Amino acid sequence: MTSQEIRQQFLDFFKSKEHLIVPSAPIVLKDDPTLMFSNSGMTQFKDYFLGYKEPKSHRIADTQKCLRVSGKHNDLDDVGRDTYHHTMFEMLGNWSFGNYFKKEAIDWAWELLTEVYKIPKENLYVTIFEGDEKENLERDNEAYNFWKAHIAEDRIINGNKKDNFWEMGESGPCGPCSEIHVDLRTAEEKAEISGLELVNNDHPQVVEIWNLVFMQYNRKADGSLENLPAKHIDTGMGFERLCMALQQKSSNYDTDVFTPLIAKVEELSGKKYTGILEDEKDIAIRVVVDHIRAVSFAIADGQLPSNGGAGYVIRRILRRAISYSYRFLGMKEPFLFELVAVLKNQMGAFFPEIVKQEKLVTEVIKEEENSFLKTIEHGLVRLDHIIKETISKNEKVLHGAEVFELYDTYGFPADLSRIIAEEKQLTVDEKGFDEEMEKQKQRSKKSSAQKVYDWEVVAELLENFVGYDKTENEVKITRYRKVENKDGEFYQIVLNETPFYPEGGGQVGDKGTLENNEGTFDVLETKKENGLVISLIKDLPQNISGNFIAKVNISDRKNTQANHSVTHLLHEALREVLGTHVEQKGSFVGPNYLRFDFSHFSKMTEEELALVEEKVNAKIKENLPLQEYRDLAIAEATEKGAMMLFGEKYGDKVRMIQFGSSKELCGGTHVKSTGEIGHFKIMAESSTAAGIRRIEAISGDKATEYFKNLENQIKEVSTLLKSKDLVKSIEKLLEENTALKSEIDALKKEKAKGEIGDWKNAFVQKGDKQLLVKRTSLDAGSVKDLVFQLKKEIPNSVTIIISDAGEKPMITVGVSADLEATYHAGNIVKELAKEIQGGGGGNPGFATAGGKNLAGIENALEKAMEI
Repeated sequence: MTSQEIRQQFLDFFKSKEHLIVPSAPIVLKDDPTLMFSNSGMTQFKDYFLGYKEPKSHRIADTQKCLRVSGKHNDLDDVGRDTYHHTMFEMLGNWSFGNYFKKEAIDWAWELLTEVYKIPKENLYVTIFEGDEKENLERDNEAYNFWKAHIAEDRIINGNKKDNFWEMGESGPCGPCSEIHVDLRTAEEKAEISGLELVNNDHPQVVEIWNLVFMQYNRKADGSLENLPAKHIDTGMGFERLCMALQQKSSNYDTDVFTPLIAKVEELSGKKYTGILEDEKDIAIRVVVDHIRAVSFAIADGQLPSNGGAGYVIRRILRRAISYSYRFLGMKEPFLFELVAVLKNQMGAFFPEIVKQEKLVTEVIKEEENSFLKTIEHGLVRLDHIIKETISKNEKVLHGAEVFELYDTYGFPADLSRIIAEEKQLTVDEKGFDEEMEKQKQRSKKSSAQKVYDWEVVAELLENFVGYDKTENEVKITRYRKVENKDGEFYQIVLNETPFYPEGGGQVGDKGTLENNEGTFDVLETKKENGLVISLIKDLPQNISGNFIAKVNISDRKNTQANHSVTHLLHEALREVLGTHVEQKGSFVGPNYLRFDFSHFSKMTEEELALVEEKVNAKIKENLPLQEYRDLAIAEATEKGAMMLFGEKYGDKVRMIQFGSSKELCGGTHVKSTGEIGHFKIMAESSTAAGIRRIEAISGDKATEYFKNLENQIKEVSTLLKSKDLVKSIEKLLEENTALKSEIDALKKEKAKGEIGDWKNAFVQKGDKQLLVKRTSLDAGSVKDLVFQLKKEIPNSVTIIISDAGEKPMITVGVSADLEATYHAGNIVKELAKEIQGGGGGNPGFATAGGKNLAGIENALEKAMEI
């Protein structure tokens, strides 16, 4: 049975049990402040469990792309070193939201595994929660009794809280769970030791394949448990492990989930995969085929590699794959990008995003490979310098801080530093390295640490966002909670009818005020979490249950929504000018400017930028009215031609924004007509990643301000030049400047000619060599010409000239050709540059260095004589 057939059979089975089959949510989470990535099948259903949203069906099944590379669930370091850990994996799941519970979940799991997939019953074990006295939780006898109907009692194992009590996080929905384990060993191995002893003991052939979670409690911030209003089912079956069991393999990597990718790596690298766990070559191949899946789907879902946040995690995974292939497969050129086509053929039928985004994913990975391979080469040069310095001091240990700097600043893999050090009979100061790593972690923790308390309910009222229609409203606080972070103590509040727009879709959250007879409370930010619109205030009102007036900062809102509306017009204009391959890949919309990232594979020309700007401003002048469609069926929005962004998760009902022919699904706030935008001005166009361009622009008040400043500058220049014809005046100035420069250059040459004779006479005999150390005020160009002349005309000579021209110290060193094997100008200049707080370099015959410390010139002259 192929992996495609296994996946389809799971979905068909639960469809027959009246489950709605839904597509996988994006692997990248954009509007969840608690998670970067979808790390379990239930992530996209959090709002249903918490009661913030009504599910489209009370029975759902799916296969969800998951990523476990950060935080509590982090499998990255295990990947490649065993047969079953992965960064990205698929989680097959069936869900009940207040519908069926333990009996049906257990019955159907057993039916699917033993009757549909026909796994021998004697190969299966199950675990149940044994209870926990500290939590006052009893053994899950209910699950035990349901399992007894299917499996021998000696195959039902008590499990502790760690293994058999599932929690979403430090707080939130949770409950006991029942795991199903499969024993894939041979009959001879089973005869030697019972599978009972190997369950949950990290045996590669006795593995958990399905976890049935009975969601019935809510964990509060203080650690206590309370019953949920309804009981839910949340199951997750590891697709890759299921394929291993059904295809009767001993490793996930031997299944057809991975074998096509492995075959391609073998073809490209010339290395044969043998499946040996300890073989570094095989570990590298496992790392590569695992990581390419994670990176490809993350990019397809809208997360590009970058230096921060989720983008940094994706870059780190990709660099880990490049590092392994560089070291153990001998791949010194980009090749990972060639695996994307294989992945598309394998998974495209179930995950269309990899088909649609294949070109972008391929180009981004190729560019990242090129960049990091250069980093490795640069790192090798830097490491070689560190090793030489260490050996020159007769030391045997590389400083941990220096190895960490290579890793942290330059992205050079630490384990590669260790391997190269060992080849030179050196070691790394691991303690020092670990200390630097810990300091970095503590810095990171300190900047993001936040303690969040439980919600305190003030009023049981419906909580709605009314900000599309109102910017000022009478409200009540429905709930609040205290939060503590590095900036102090604050309160998050939820309002019954809030006008404050929460940060999302690239648009910043609203700021404003909350007013009552006590005074005014500043709203510092507004965000969305688990379906709730949450505003942040510094102090809590005394009369928390009273009425308030909520006021949005009108100026910021007006400018922000102008910038948001203009991004829609910009998107359309870019597609018209550059082609329909253009798709939005990210945006930032604030009151002062907008940033728009889009897919395109070359720098935009000045003509293209001008045409885009012209088209957008034409739409603004047309004063197109806003046509807003709220609660539109997704199918109807598609029929109307709405732009849908890959990487976004859309519900059954959507909001469509239309300005003329521009139609996009969007949750942000917008102008009532394009005329309100005023004017649109592109300020910059640049690259952010391979195949991704960025436009930064302004509109509205900021565009008016920009042109006003330009006008003032022109007036000032006109006054200075005493002319209204600025172009003619500036052309005249340039001509005069060119003429004066020519005169100055001629004078400099004359002055230099006068100096050369004195300099030749100033050489000092040092044995059979000639040395000139001199201070001058000549400019750098003149000094360079003279030094080249001297090193050519004076044999066996070293020339060191220190200039103070323009109040900036400059050192120039020349070594005649016959001494280049003895003295190295680059090394000399580096040593002297320390005295003027500068740096530089060059080749054995000529080198220069600039600095900041004029006072150090005398020391540099003395040191030059010593050298």
